[in-house]
Amino acid sequence: MHRQVRIGGLLLDVPFFQAALSGYTSYPARRLAKDFGAPLVWAGLILASSAVDRRVLRKRLYAPGDDEHPIGAQILWHEPELAAKAAKALVGLGYDLIDLNFACPAPKVLRRQRGGAMMMYPSKVLEIYKAVRDAVTVPVTIKIRAGLDQTDLARTCFWEIVERVAAEGIDALVIHCRTVLQRYSGKADWAVICQVKGLYPGLTVIGSGDLFDVQTALNNLRSSGADGLAIARGAMGNPWLIRDLRAAFEGRPIPPPPSLQEQGQVILWHLDQVMQIYKPASRAIAYFRKFIVGYTKRHAQRKQALLDLLGAGTMEQLISRIGHWYGLAADRVSRSGGPLPL
Repeated sequence: MHRQVRIGGLLLDVPFFQAALSGYTSYPARRLAKDFGAPLVWAGLILASSAVDRRVLRKRLYAPGDDEHPIGAQILWHEPELAAKAAKALVGLGYDLIDLNFACPAPKVLRRQRGGAMMMYPSKVLEIYKAVRDAVTVPVTIKIRAGLDQTDLARTCFWEIVERVAAEGIDALVIHCRTVLQRYSGKADWAVICQVKGLYPGLTVIGSGDLFDVQTALNNLRSSGADGLAIARGAMGNPWLIRDLRAAFEGRPIPPPPSLQEQGQVILWHLDQVMQIYKPASRAIAYFRKFIVGYTKRHAQRKQALLDLLGAGTMEQLISRIGHWYGLAADRVSRSGGPLPL
Protein backbone atom coordinates (compact mmCIF):
# COMPACT_ATOMS: atom_id res chain seq x y z
CA MET A 1 0.00 0.00 0.00
CA HIS A 2 3.03 2.26 -0.16
CA ARG A 3 2.06 5.75 -1.35
CA GLN A 4 3.87 9.06 -1.63
CA VAL A 5 2.63 12.61 -1.92
CA ARG A 6 4.36 15.60 -3.47
CA ILE A 7 3.95 19.14 -2.17
CA GLY A 8 5.75 21.38 -4.61
CA GLY A 9 9.36 20.25 -4.67
CA LEU A 10 9.00 18.22 -1.49
CA LEU A 11 8.27 14.49 -1.80
CA LEU A 12 6.89 12.79 1.30
CA ASP A 13 7.55 9.06 1.47
CA VAL A 14 4.16 8.43 3.11
CA PRO A 15 0.97 10.41 2.36
CA PHE A 16 0.36 12.15 5.68
CA PHE A 17 1.90 14.72 7.97
CA GLN A 18 1.51 16.22 11.43
CA ALA A 19 -0.60 19.32 10.88
CA ALA A 20 -0.30 22.72 12.52
CA LEU A 21 -2.48 22.98 15.61
CA SER A 22 -2.51 26.23 17.52
CA GLY A 23 -1.44 25.83 21.12
CA TYR A 24 -0.22 22.27 20.63
CA THR A 25 2.46 21.88 17.96
CA SER A 26 5.43 23.49 19.67
CA TYR A 27 8.80 21.72 19.53
CA PRO A 28 8.03 18.82 21.95
CA ALA A 29 4.94 17.66 20.03
CA ARG A 30 6.71 18.08 16.69
CA ARG A 31 9.72 16.11 17.90
CA LEU A 32 7.43 13.33 19.06
CA ALA A 33 5.72 13.27 15.67
CA LYS A 34 9.09 13.08 13.91
CA ASP A 35 10.35 10.30 16.14
CA PHE A 36 7.16 8.32 15.63
CA GLY A 37 7.39 8.57 11.84
CA ALA A 38 5.88 11.79 10.51
CA PRO A 39 7.65 12.80 7.27
CA LEU A 40 6.70 16.46 7.76
CA VAL A 41 5.71 18.55 10.77
CA TRP A 42 4.20 22.01 11.11
CA ALA A 43 4.68 24.66 13.76
CA GLY A 44 1.64 26.18 15.42
CA LEU A 45 -0.28 29.06 13.94
CA ILE A 46 1.76 32.28 13.69
CA LEU A 47 0.27 35.74 13.25
CA ALA A 48 1.90 37.61 10.38
CA SER A 49 2.34 40.61 12.68
CA SER A 50 4.39 38.42 15.05
CA ALA A 51 6.43 36.83 12.28
CA VAL A 52 7.74 40.20 11.07
CA ASP A 53 8.86 41.17 14.59
CA ARG A 54 12.49 40.13 15.05
CA ARG A 55 12.12 40.18 18.83
CA VAL A 56 9.36 37.57 18.57
CA LEU A 57 11.22 35.34 16.13
CA ARG A 58 14.25 35.25 18.42
CA LYS A 59 12.20 33.37 21.01
CA ARG A 60 12.89 29.65 21.18
CA LEU A 61 9.20 28.93 20.77
CA TYR A 62 9.27 30.09 17.14
CA ALA A 63 12.62 28.89 15.82
CA PRO A 64 12.60 25.47 14.10
CA GLY A 65 15.08 22.94 15.43
CA ASP A 66 17.88 21.50 13.32
CA ASP A 67 16.36 18.04 13.92
CA GLU A 68 12.89 18.95 12.58
CA HIS A 69 13.32 19.35 8.82
CA PRO A 70 11.27 19.37 6.75
CA ILE A 71 9.10 21.69 8.81
CA GLY A 72 6.42 24.13 7.74
CA ALA A 73 5.11 27.38 9.21
CA GLN A 74 1.44 28.36 9.11
CA ILE A 75 0.53 32.04 8.82
CA LEU A 76 -2.71 33.68 9.90
CA TRP A 77 -3.49 37.09 8.39
CA HIS A 78 -6.01 38.98 6.28
CA GLU A 79 -4.01 41.16 3.88
CA PRO A 80 -1.31 40.32 1.33
CA GLU A 81 1.59 42.68 2.03
CA LEU A 82 2.24 41.72 5.62
CA ALA A 83 1.55 38.04 4.90
CA ALA A 84 4.26 38.10 2.21
CA LYS A 85 6.74 39.79 4.57
CA ALA A 86 5.93 37.24 7.26
CA ALA A 87 6.50 34.36 4.86
CA LYS A 88 9.91 35.73 3.86
CA ALA A 89 10.87 36.15 7.51
CA LEU A 90 9.84 32.60 8.39
CA VAL A 91 11.68 31.10 5.43
CA GLY A 92 14.71 33.11 6.49
CA LEU A 93 14.38 31.58 9.94
CA GLY A 94 14.61 28.11 8.44
CA TYR A 95 11.10 26.92 7.63
CA ASP A 96 10.79 24.74 4.53
CA LEU A 97 7.13 25.36 3.61
CA ILE A 98 4.49 28.02 4.17
CA ASP A 99 0.79 27.39 4.76
CA LEU A 100 -1.85 30.11 4.81
CA ASN A 101 -4.66 29.48 7.27
CA PHE A 102 -8.11 30.43 6.01
CA ALA A 103 -9.79 27.80 8.18
CA CYS A 104 -9.38 28.70 11.86
CA PRO A 105 -12.83 28.71 13.52
CA ALA A 106 -11.86 30.41 16.81
CA PRO A 107 -14.34 33.18 17.59
CA LYS A 108 -11.62 35.74 18.39
CA VAL A 109 -10.06 35.05 14.98
CA LEU A 110 -13.36 35.35 13.15
CA ARG A 111 -14.13 38.65 14.89
CA ARG A 112 -10.95 40.07 13.35
CA GLN A 113 -11.98 38.82 9.90
CA ARG A 114 -9.10 36.35 9.75
CA GLY A 115 -8.87 32.58 9.44
CA GLY A 116 -12.19 31.00 8.54
CA ALA A 117 -13.85 34.39 8.00
CA MET A 118 -11.75 34.70 4.84
CA MET A 119 -13.76 31.86 3.26
CA MET A 120 -16.31 34.50 2.20
CA TYR A 121 -13.67 36.56 0.34
CA PRO A 122 -12.27 34.44 -2.50
CA SER A 123 -10.54 37.36 -4.25
CA LYS A 124 -8.74 38.37 -1.06
CA VAL A 125 -7.70 34.76 -0.43
CA LEU A 126 -6.21 34.57 -3.91
CA GLU A 127 -4.50 37.93 -3.50
CA ILE A 128 -2.83 36.83 -0.28
CA TYR A 129 -1.82 33.48 -1.75
CA LYS A 130 -0.24 35.04 -4.84
CA ALA A 131 1.64 37.63 -2.79
CA VAL A 132 3.12 34.95 -0.53
CA ARG A 133 3.87 32.57 -3.40
CA ASP A 134 5.75 35.31 -5.24
CA ALA A 135 7.69 36.31 -2.12
CA VAL A 136 9.29 32.93 -1.33
CA THR A 137 10.91 30.01 -3.13
CA VAL A 138 9.53 27.24 -0.90
CA PRO A 139 6.22 25.39 -1.43
CA VAL A 140 3.12 27.38 -0.46
CA THR A 141 -0.15 25.72 0.52
CA ILE A 142 -3.44 26.99 1.93
CA LYS A 143 -5.81 25.46 4.46
CA ILE A 144 -9.54 26.01 4.07
CA ARG A 145 -12.78 24.52 5.33
CA ALA A 146 -15.85 23.36 3.43
CA GLY A 147 -17.29 26.88 3.46
CA LEU A 148 -18.09 29.34 6.22
CA ASP A 149 -21.42 27.63 6.74
CA GLN A 150 -23.87 25.57 4.68
CA THR A 151 -25.57 28.43 2.83
CA ASP A 152 -25.54 28.64 -0.94
CA LEU A 153 -23.38 31.77 -0.83
CA ALA A 154 -20.79 30.09 1.37
CA ARG A 155 -20.65 27.08 -0.96
CA THR A 156 -20.22 29.38 -3.96
CA CYS A 157 -17.31 31.11 -2.25
CA PHE A 158 -15.73 27.77 -1.35
CA TRP A 159 -15.84 26.56 -4.95
CA GLU A 160 -14.49 29.85 -6.24
CA ILE A 161 -11.48 29.55 -3.94
CA VAL A 162 -10.87 25.96 -5.04
CA GLU A 163 -11.20 26.83 -8.74
CA ARG A 164 -8.90 29.84 -8.56
CA VAL A 165 -6.07 28.26 -6.55
CA ALA A 166 -6.24 25.18 -8.78
CA ALA A 167 -5.84 27.43 -11.81
CA GLU A 168 -2.80 29.01 -10.14
CA GLY A 169 -1.18 25.60 -9.72
CA ILE A 170 -1.04 25.71 -5.94
CA ASP A 171 1.38 23.21 -4.38
CA ALA A 172 -1.36 21.69 -2.21
CA LEU A 173 -4.79 22.51 -0.84
CA VAL A 174 -5.63 21.31 2.67
CA ILE A 175 -9.36 20.94 3.32
CA HIS A 176 -10.91 20.40 6.73
CA CYS A 177 -14.17 18.63 5.96
CA ARG A 178 -16.42 20.74 8.18
CA THR A 179 -17.65 24.29 7.75
CA VAL A 180 -16.09 27.07 9.80
CA LEU A 181 -19.17 27.56 11.94
CA GLN A 182 -19.35 23.85 12.70
CA ARG A 183 -15.97 24.19 14.37
CA TYR A 184 -15.39 20.59 15.59
CA SER A 185 -19.00 19.52 16.10
CA GLY A 186 -20.79 16.90 14.07
CA LYS A 187 -19.03 14.59 11.66
CA ALA A 188 -16.49 15.66 9.05
CA ASP A 189 -17.95 15.17 5.56
CA TRP A 190 -15.19 13.79 3.36
CA ALA A 191 -17.49 13.75 0.34
CA VAL A 192 -16.45 17.34 -0.33
CA ILE A 193 -12.93 16.15 -1.12
CA CYS A 194 -14.30 13.52 -3.48
CA GLN A 195 -16.12 16.31 -5.31
CA VAL A 196 -13.02 18.50 -5.45
CA LYS A 197 -10.84 15.68 -6.80
CA GLY A 198 -13.51 14.79 -9.33
CA LEU A 199 -13.43 18.30 -10.77
CA TYR A 200 -9.70 18.96 -10.32
CA PRO A 201 -7.87 15.62 -10.51
CA GLY A 202 -4.49 17.32 -10.92
CA LEU A 203 -4.86 19.33 -7.72
CA THR A 204 -3.02 17.94 -4.69
CA VAL A 205 -5.64 17.78 -1.94
CA ILE A 206 -4.87 16.93 1.67
CA GLY A 207 -7.83 15.92 3.83
CA SER A 208 -8.40 16.78 7.48
CA GLY A 209 -11.09 16.04 10.04
CA ASP A 210 -11.91 13.17 12.43
CA LEU A 211 -8.64 11.31 11.89
CA PHE A 212 -8.35 9.59 15.25
CA ASP A 213 -7.54 6.00 14.26
CA VAL A 214 -5.75 4.20 11.46
CA GLN A 215 -8.74 2.48 9.88
CA THR A 216 -10.80 5.65 9.67
CA ALA A 217 -7.85 7.49 8.16
CA LEU A 218 -7.30 4.81 5.53
CA ASN A 219 -11.01 4.57 4.73
CA ASN A 220 -11.32 8.34 4.29
CA LEU A 221 -8.26 8.44 2.07
CA ARG A 222 -9.61 5.69 -0.20
CA SER A 223 -13.21 6.88 -0.36
CA SER A 224 -12.42 10.56 -0.96
CA GLY A 225 -9.57 10.21 -3.43
CA ALA A 226 -7.49 12.61 -1.34
CA ASP A 227 -3.77 12.66 -2.02
CA GLY A 228 -2.83 12.77 1.64
CA LEU A 229 -3.90 13.27 5.24
CA ALA A 230 -3.28 16.06 7.74
CA ILE A 231 -3.16 14.54 11.23
CA ALA A 232 -3.99 17.16 13.83
CA ARG A 233 -6.00 16.55 17.03
CA GLY A 234 -5.78 12.80 16.60
CA ALA A 235 -2.05 12.76 17.36
CA MET A 236 -2.12 15.06 20.37
CA GLY A 237 -1.50 12.78 23.32
CA ASN A 238 -1.44 9.85 20.90
CA PRO A 239 1.77 9.84 18.82
CA TRP A 240 1.25 6.10 18.32
CA LEU A 241 -1.31 7.01 15.66
CA ILE A 242 1.55 8.35 13.55
CA ARG A 243 3.61 5.21 14.16
CA ASP A 244 0.70 3.01 13.15
CA LEU A 245 -0.14 5.04 10.03
CA ARG A 246 3.43 4.74 8.80
CA ALA A 247 3.36 1.00 9.36
CA ALA A 248 0.10 0.72 7.40
CA PHE A 249 1.38 2.73 4.45
CA GLU A 250 4.63 0.77 4.39
CA GLY A 251 2.70 -2.50 4.29
CA ARG A 252 3.87 -3.62 7.72
CA PRO A 253 1.68 -5.05 10.48
CA ILE A 254 0.26 -2.46 12.86
CA PRO A 255 2.38 -2.63 16.05
CA PRO A 256 0.67 -3.69 19.27
CA PRO A 257 -0.67 -0.93 21.50
CA PRO A 258 1.95 0.64 23.78
CA SER A 259 2.31 -0.85 27.24
CA LEU A 260 1.37 1.26 30.24
CA GLN A 261 5.06 1.75 31.03
CA GLU A 262 5.85 2.84 27.48
CA GLN A 263 3.05 5.36 27.62
CA GLY A 264 4.42 6.71 30.89
CA GLN A 265 7.94 7.08 29.53
CA VAL A 266 6.68 9.00 26.51
CA ILE A 267 4.55 11.26 28.72
CA LEU A 268 7.54 12.00 30.94
CA TRP A 269 9.77 12.70 27.94
CA HIS A 270 7.17 15.07 26.54
CA LEU A 271 6.79 16.81 29.90
CA ASP A 272 10.57 17.17 30.25
CA GLN A 273 10.75 18.87 26.85
CA VAL A 274 7.89 21.20 27.76
CA MET A 275 9.69 22.14 30.99
CA GLN A 276 12.70 23.28 28.99
CA ILE A 277 10.63 25.73 26.93
CA TYR A 278 7.85 26.92 29.24
CA LYS A 279 9.05 28.53 32.45
CA PRO A 280 8.36 28.77 35.34
CA ALA A 281 7.19 25.25 36.19
CA SER A 282 3.64 26.44 36.85
CA ARG A 283 3.40 27.60 33.24
CA ALA A 284 4.71 24.26 31.97
CA ILE A 285 2.14 22.38 34.07
CA ALA A 286 -0.71 24.55 32.82
CA TYR A 287 0.38 24.08 29.20
CA PHE A 288 0.83 20.32 29.56
CA ARG A 289 -2.64 19.65 30.98
CA LYS A 290 -4.23 19.57 27.52
CA PHE A 291 -1.87 16.74 26.55
CA ILE A 292 -2.68 14.82 29.73
CA VAL A 293 -6.29 14.71 28.54
CA GLY A 294 -5.13 13.00 25.35
CA TYR A 295 -2.63 10.63 26.91
CA THR A 296 -5.00 9.30 29.56
CA LYS A 297 -7.56 8.17 26.96
CA ARG A 298 -5.61 4.91 26.71
CA HIS A 299 -5.56 4.32 30.48
CA ALA A 300 -7.81 1.60 31.87
CA GLN A 301 -8.68 3.89 34.79
CA ARG A 302 -8.91 6.99 32.68
CA LYS A 303 -11.18 9.13 34.85
CA GLN A 304 -9.26 8.53 38.07
CA ALA A 305 -5.86 8.99 36.41
CA LEU A 306 -6.96 12.12 34.58
CA LEU A 307 -8.39 13.83 37.66
CA ASP A 308 -5.33 12.96 39.75
CA LEU A 309 -2.85 14.21 37.14
CA LEU A 310 -4.81 17.39 36.47
CA GLY A 311 -4.83 18.06 40.20
CA ALA A 312 -1.04 18.11 40.50
CA GLY A 313 0.05 21.54 41.72
CA THR A 314 3.82 21.19 41.44
CA MET A 315 6.15 19.57 38.95
CA GLU A 316 7.30 17.09 41.59
CA GLN A 317 3.71 16.03 42.21
CA LEU A 318 2.97 15.67 38.51
CA ILE A 319 6.05 13.57 37.80
CA SER A 320 5.39 11.37 40.82
CA ARG A 321 1.76 10.84 39.88
CA ILE A 322 2.66 9.94 36.30
CA GLY A 323 5.04 7.35 37.70
CA HIS A 324 2.30 5.98 39.94
CA TRP A 325 -0.42 5.70 37.29
CA TYR A 326 1.88 4.31 34.62
CA GLY A 327 3.75 1.78 36.75
CA LEU A 328 7.17 3.38 36.52
CA ALA A 329 9.85 2.67 39.11
CA ALA A 330 11.51 5.67 40.73
CA ASP A 331 14.74 5.28 38.73
CA ARG A 332 12.77 5.27 35.46
CA VAL A 333 11.01 8.48 36.47
CA SER A 334 14.27 10.20 37.39
CA ARG A 335 15.67 9.53 33.91
CA SER A 336 12.68 11.01 32.11
CA GLY A 337 14.78 13.64 30.35
CA GLY A 338 16.78 11.09 28.36
CA PRO A 339 16.25 9.91 24.80
CA LEU A 340 12.69 9.15 23.78
CA PRO A 341 12.01 5.42 24.35
CA LEU A 342 10.57 4.03 21.11
